[in-house]
Amino acid sequence: MAQIGRQNSLTVLHSTPHGVYLDGGEHGEILLPNRYIPKGTSIGDALDVFVYRDSEDRLVATTEKPFATVGEFATLEVVSVNRNIGAFLHWGLLKDLLLPFREQADQVAVGDKVVAYILLDEKTDRIIATTRLNRHLSRERPPFKPAQAVSLLITARTPLGYNAIIEGTHPGLLYHSNVGALLQIGQQVKGFIGAIHPGGKIDLSLDASGYQRVASLTDRILEALKNNGGRLDFDDDTPPEKIRSAFDASKKAFKQALGALYKQRRIEFTRPGIAALDIRETKAGDWKPSERKS
Repeated sequence: MAQIGRQNSLTVLHSTPHGVYLDGGEHGEILLPNRYIPKGTSIGDALDVFVYRDSEDRLVATTEKPFATVGEFATLEVVSVNRNIGAFLHWGLLKDLLLPFREQADQVAVGDKVVAYILLDEKTDRIIATTRLNRHLSRERPPFKPAQAVSLLITARTPLGYNAIIEGTHPGLLYHSNVGALLQIGQQVKGFIGAIHPGGKIDLSLDASGYQRVASLTDRILEALKNNGGRLDFDDDTPPEKIRSAFDASKKAFKQALGALYKQRRIEFTRPGIAALDIRETKAGDWKPSERKS
């Protein structure tokens, strides 16, 4: 049976001047309009389509893919507001997605980008969006482990830091001390699991912890030096936003990595910036394996 609001593989039953009809199981035949029919389609073919209701409440199919389907979170832009029913969001399809007033955590305006959850309204059987996110986040025991790399969707800024959705399922918190640069609501970033508290609350970080973080970052710095002729306009005075953009790391982690490379005599500080050193070269006063003290 076809699932409304999701991708489906449906069989072509017959064609009409308006398009082809697909086998929707208990939902009956579902029209795929002519403009969406792949070239060379024949009766009996299985097509990958998205099923939703049109403006006249009829089930229709499309080969276009929305930015998110039922059961998923996404960052969507408000394209219009109807004072009677709510706002409409662009989600990648010809028909915009309704965000009813009752489902708005905060009032939205045209041009706003909001983090929304896509659901099937039980009363109308229509696909709608909601920005009341907490009720759709999992409260089950988190399956994550400390230091695990995860994808994060930033949903709100708080006095403590940033609320985020982890892997599209669980809520977590990025403390300001673990960020180092401003984040945007709706931004998707890579992060790491910090502490998982007994009650299920999860602390997050944008950097791996300990040696794993430093080792990975030092390799990236050396690679950047190699690709840039042995010099970089980055050092421990570089703004955190610039470091985050270039190396996907906090300023604290970047300084630790520079310190490790300096101790290994892999770099020198040129103020401003850094330069690569050939570890095979030796300087006056350096200890050599052949030197022995009597």
